[in-house]
Amino acid sequence: MAKPKNSLSTDSYVKGILARNITVLSKAITLVESKLKSDLEFAQEIIEQCLPHSGNSIRIAVSGIPGAGKSSFIDVFGSLLTKEFGKKVAVLTVDPSSQISKGSILGDKVRMEKLSNDENAYIRPSPSSGSLGGVTRSTRESIILCEAAGFDVIIIETVGVGQSEITVRSMVDFFLLLHLSGTGDELQGIKRGIIEIADAIAVNKCDGDNIKKAELAKREIENAVHLFHQSESGWQTRVMTCSAIKNTGIEDIWSMIEEYIGHVLENGFFDLNRNQQSKSWLYETITNMLEESFYSTEGIGDEIKRIEKEVTAGKINTFNAGTMLLKLYKSSLKDS
Repeated sequence: MAKPKNSLSTDSYVKGILARNITVLSKAITLVESKLKSDLEFAQEIIEQCLPHSGNSIRIAVSGIPGAGKSSFIDVFGSLLTKEFGKKVAVLTVDPSSQISKGSILGDKVRMEKLSNDENAYIRPSPSSGSLGGVTRSTRESIILCEAAGFDVIIIETVGVGQSEITVRSMVDFFLLLHLSGTGDELQGIKRGIIEIADAIAVNKCDGDNIKKAELAKREIENAVHLFHQSESGWQTRVMTCSAIKNTGIEDIWSMIEEYIGHVLENGFFDLNRNQQSKSWLYETITNMLEESFYSTEGIGDEIKRIEKEVTAGKINTFNAGTMLLKLYKSSLKDS
């Protein structure tokens, strides 16, 4: 596979990543995020060589509704890990994207001031650009590259809307949901499905006049959590309070995550979960590749537009319409 124009060789990329050269790592992730076929194919060569050096981090998802204080929490939490525990931390954030420019609009590096200036931390904002639930297709590959670069803890921040929580659950070892108290019904907005996938729920902004509300929210959520069965990991979802502003409860959350990792390593769930995720990634990759192949096939676009009109006019049902399009696709494969 020929390397993209003005690019390093595969060997140079891999050596740079293994040496934790942040410039090279960033360029490699840019290749992974590219929509150009040549870039993606070249990126896969890099990932393939980095794969044996990956898998040694703790992967943590931090999710929550906008306003829950995710970025502030990650800034303080990540700084604790680098300063007090000697960890190297990579943060992969997925921003809401401008519908016009498709670019990242929140500027996580600005919001994570401490980590931005920490030599043992790396922040990579990525625009969601319409991907499922705000989680980019390239996030999984970026995790592999960051692990190969020697980062001990990978934190994925999601926008906390739609299906992003479910999607990111299939990428991480530990799922932390940040909640905000003072919204009236403290359980409002926490869907049953989210409680079931969360390994811990932290009521953030437990400071000042909000302390009592946060403690009340914690108790109500704890009562709800105990109604559910333990997860497959055998871990009962924990509920805690914290304040990124006052830096309280942050170290307790890390201690709890370490306890969880020890628990799942001991009972074998850690490896089981990683294996299940790899299978999930495989089938999702197949689905994405088939979808891309289908829609990029010559003539499909025009035929879809024609059949759309017949479907909306009630002249043909969707099953037969889909069958016709798939026949056209299979025919094009035989002719190519």
